[in-house]
Amino acid sequence: MYTAKGQLDRDALIRQYSPLVRRLAHHMMAKLPASVQVDDLIQVGLIGLSEALTRFEATQGVQFETFASQRIRGAMIDELRENDWMSRGSRKSQKEIEMAVHNLENLLGRSPTETEIANELDLTLQEYQTLLGKVQGAQLVYLEDMGGDDGDENFLDRHMVDNNSDPMQLLRNHRLRKALVEAIKTLPEREQYIMSMYYEQDMNLKEIAAVLGITESRVCQLHSQSIARLRAKMRTH
Repeated sequence: MYTAKGQLDRDALIRQYSPLVRRLAHHMMAKLPASVQVDDLIQVGLIGLSEALTRFEATQGVQFETFASQRIRGAMIDELRENDWMSRGSRKSQKEIEMAVHNLENLLGRSPTETEIANELDLTLQEYQTLLGKVQGAQLVYLEDMGGDDGDENFLDRHMVDNNSDPMQLLRNHRLRKALVEAIKTLPEREQYIMSMYYEQDMNLKEIAAVLGITESRVCQLHSQSIARLRAKMRTH
């Protein structure tokens, strides 16, 4: 898309891809607490889009939308990391749930029920479900994990683009995806449905709630619990 003078029309391209920024922001919001404002993510995402327009080279053999999506997500994640959107208490609770699931799976040889997880945490079922709602930002990869083992501040940038040039990285990614697929198969059936609808069909929490006939907050709880289960299984990968 070019101007009458043959120059790249950045304004037109930003307008064209602004819906992509909004879609990525709303999708990310489903995994974040209410204290994060979607408008803030959109603004940061637009900056990422602008940077993508500056840095994109068609000769890289990557479609612009794919490249831009990586830059937009990267900008949003960097903003969240910088502002430490999750309190220490919430992060601690996430990891306590994950550890409880891990311990119970080793003890029982199966996926524990919500009641069993609640008992392991010395909570009532209602208290446990309330806790799941509070840590709704539970993610498969914690933001601090993205800094690399050696504190590499550019870890995220380097791993968001051009991984295809590193055969070892491709192998690790393949193994991780395979392990993740196998881990998802062990989830309780309803949680499998939620993960499939959310990550494969790109449905939001409200849409999933309508399909399953439960509340949106309940979907949020089950999503957080599913992530805790997956993280417990993926600890060795």
